[in-house]
Amino acid sequence: MAEDAKPKIATVTPGKVLVIVAHADDIEFGAAGSIARWTDEGAQVVYCIVTDGGAGSNEPGIDLAELVRSRQAEQCEAAEIAGVHDVRFLGYADGSLQPTMELRRDLTRVIREVKPDRVIIQDPTTVLVENTYINHPDHRAAGEAALYAVFPSSETRPIFPELLAEGHEPHHVKDLYLTLTTKPDTYVDVTKTMDRKVKALLAHRSQVGPDVEKMLREWDSEDGKKIDCQYAESFRVMVLHPDPPAEE
Repeated sequence: MAEDAKPKIATVTPGKVLVIVAHADDIEFGAAGSIARWTDEGAQVVYCIVTDGGAGSNEPGIDLAELVRSRQAEQCEAAEIAGVHDVRFLGYADGSLQPTMELRRDLTRVIREVKPDRVIIQDPTTVLVENTYINHPDHRAAGEAALYAVFPSSETRPIFPELLAEGHEPHHVKDLYLTLTTKPDTYVDVTKTMDRKVKALLAHRSQVGPDVEKMLREWDSEDGKKIDCQYAESFRVMVLHPDPPAEE
């Protein structure tokens, strides 16, 4: 965001939201506060986790099949804390994800099934975050496939005609929220739901410990300063199909 640009504050609650990420726990780091706020305000939210989470441990001799089951259970627990009761796992291999046409088709199917007003994805353009973090390639692959599933695939009839044969008609997503972005322009006040965000992240016991809370609160406190609140989450937002102006 340009230095003189005024940050936007997201105030409109969507009717239905689809969140697409690479791994169990990705949502909780970046968007669980906003999601908890929106479900409190009546939104219906669906999670779609692309990979199986099987690369989520470096412990020698670990039972990877059991790790996958644990991570899915943790994600479902975290979702419930945020008010989400529909979690879908696509089961792609963790750590080697590619933005293939197969993945794009699978995500297009989910979009057409759920018919969301808003889709949240991971920003596929994020590579280096300051001087401290190399963005995981799975995040970028999931983000790229999801981006092109939103447009053009979900709304174009000739793309993936097999989905039409399955009964999945095209759908137009109204707006797209990109998380884990280096170009945020929109902020959601999550002060009232920050405790639930922390609790949801801590549900991922195989991945994080209590020490992560301090880091999470520091991040969201910095975003909160941008819009004069205690805690906020930041997104890059694209409005693809705006609502028509209200008649006077």
